[in-house]
Formats: sequence, C-alpha cells, structure tokens
Amino acid sequence: MDFRLTDDQEALRRAMRDLLARRFGPDRLREAVRDPALDRSLWRELGTAGFFDLRLPEADGAGDGGGAGLGLPEAVLVFEEAGRALLPGPLVAGHLLAGVVPGCATGERVVGLCDLAARPPLWEHPADCDELILLVGGGAEGGGPGVDGPGVDGPEEDGPGAAYRAGSAAYRAGSYGPKPAPFRSVDPLTPLARVVSCDPSRMRPLDVDVPRLRREAALLTAALQLGSAARTLEAAVEHARRREQFGVPVGSFQAVQHLCADMLVRVEIARSAVYAASAAGVGSRAGAGGVTGAAGTTGAPETAPEPLAVSGAKLLADDAAVRNARDCLQVYGGMGFTWEAEVHLHLKRAWLRAEQWQTPAGAAQALAAGLVSGVAEVPDGDRPAGRAAP
Repeated sequence: MDFRLTDDQEALRRAMRDLLARRFGPDRLREAVRDPALDRSLWRELGTAGFFDLRLPEADGAGDGGGAGLGLPEAVLVFEEAGRALLPGPLVAGHLLAGVVPGCATGERVVGLCDLAARPPLWEHPADCDELILLVGGGAEGGGPGVDGPGVDGPEEDGPGAAYRAGSAAYRAGSYGPKPAPFRSVDPLTPLARVVSCDPSRMRPLDVDVPRLRREAALLTAALQLGSAARTLEAAVEHARRREQFGVPVGSFQAVQHLCADMLVRVEIARSAVYAASAAGVGSRAGAGGVTGAAGTTGAPETAPEPLAVSGAKLLADDAAVRNARDCLQVYGGMGFTWEAEVHLHLKRAWLRAEQWQTPAGAAQALAAGLVSGVAEVPDGDRPAGRAAP
C-alpha cells in the first residue's frame, strides 16, 4: 500500500485544519470547557464544509445526492484533524447518519447515537441532540457483551423485537424514547447520560447496516485518537525546544528525547494501522493504491472495512492517544496538569474515546480470536513444529 496522500487529500486535510484553527482554536477550546454546550453555528459550518456528507454520492449520483462522493480514507483524514483540535460533539454519529436522518448532512440537526450493547449504554451530548438513534442487539465485534442488560428494558414479542433478539437493529427514538440518567464524564467537553430504560419495539426502525456502522464508528473514533496523539507529540516537542532548565532547552536532555521519540513511533504505527483499515474497503478498486488512490475514483460501491483491521487500528490508536498524552504531561512537568495547558484535556478525551465503540480489551480479544482462527485453518502439514492445534 502507498500511504502518500494525493494533492486533493492534502488540500482536504489542510482546509479542515484551517477551518478548525479559525473557528475552534485554543481560546475557543478553553471557553468550551466553561460552557460545553454545542456551538450550533460551528456545526452548520462543518456541514457546509462537507464534514458530514463527505461520503454521500455527488449531486448527479444515485441516492440522496449532494455529497462530496469521497470515501472512508478521506473521512479518516478529516476526523484526524477533528481529534487534533479536540473538537467536541457527536461527530461520529453526525457523519455516519448523514443521508439517513434528514438535516444531519447539513448540520442543521444534531443526532446522537447510543449503542445498547455497550456497558454502560451512554448518550453523548444529550442536551444538544435533536434526535437519538439506538442500536440494539449483537454487540461491537469483540467489544460488547451482548444485548440488553440491567436497567434496559427488553423488547415486546411482536414487531422489531424479533430483530432485537436475532441480531442487530437500529431505531429512531421518538416520544417513547429512552430515559436518560445523569452520568459523570471524565471529559468536561463531552457531557454524557446513561440510558436506563427504553423499549425498541415501540420505536421506528431505521434501515442501516448496524454491524458495518459499528465497525466504521470504531475506525473513525480511532482516527480521532490518532489526531490527538499527533497533537500531543507536537506540543511536547514545541515545549521541549522552548522550555529551558540549567540554561539549556529541556529537549537537550536524553530522557526527554526518548519520551518524544517513543511518542513519534506510536503515532506512526497507529497512523499506518488506521490508514490501512480505511483503505481496505477500497483497495481493490483504487487505481493508485491504498489511501492515495482512494475513494470516488471509479464509482464502485465502497465495501465495509475489515473487522480485524479495525480492531488493530482502534487498539493502536487508543494506546497512542493515552500514552502520548501521559508522556506529554511528563515533558511539560507540573504545568501539564493545569488549565494553562491543553494536554490534560487530550488525556481526558483519550480515556473517553478508548471506551467508545470498541474497548482496548475488546479489540485485543477480537485480534486474539482472529489469530486463533487463522492457526486453526492452517493445514497440519503447514503448522509450525511444536504448535498444537487449538
């Protein structure tokens, strides 16, 4: 795979970075900590810029039309920038449900997404959402324990309850919609509520591919984590060059250099995994290969990302985001724990994102299961000596 970006992809990433620097810079970030309510004007501006309808067909195409006609690799690039800027809001829900929920693609309506297979089932930005979509049944691949649990009502015998029991389904929560309970969030910019009761059988079903939606949500969340990890690396290096101790920059000390080097390695490994997972769905039709030859080039339908590739990307991106934020705090010294530095916000957001859509433990279990399955499929004659069949 060739992960070099095309000129168009570079322009897309640069445009998103410029937009966020202009509309959600460090000063606005600190204001948002004091008032975490969603900035509706910024949300609409994101819609105008194509953040949500990036992957919808172009105006002359089939379906809803009016989108940019790009693919998952381009979506990963803009989500990486959003993670770098610590942009708050139900970004993943808005992007994945554009074209399904009216007003979502343009940013006029804010849509939340709650997976009842998660423990606990959490609703992000509950006070700012105009609508909530519930996912029931199944569970995240390798990351969810199953269907309903304590405190969440099960379905009735008829109606969509059958889909609830048999597999995965999505529902638009209407007037019968879920009862939220307060839930304290570690991230001050991401208010949360816990869904304690709902009845999917009395809600309107939504025609979406839920397993694929969960998989893409995990990958886009990994892209957010990747952007955060890259930003804390930049911040650590900038500080190490500027801050002096004993008359020299702290970056001249070997211990600090090792911290920054480890952070860079984590970012590059995570970036390779995230880009590879995003390119897997379009690799067969990308003329130039991988991310660079990506989506929209042939008009062929985009396939879902491969499950194990997504699990690997999420695991590595979570690790990079959390450990880079911790190492950045070390480089900053005591100042990293104060409100003057944004590093602590990156750490708190990284903790939160690591628990969304696929946890590190769930991703590791999925990868382990995939490895065991792969070994089981190897003929006995090809199995390495001394290794027993599982």
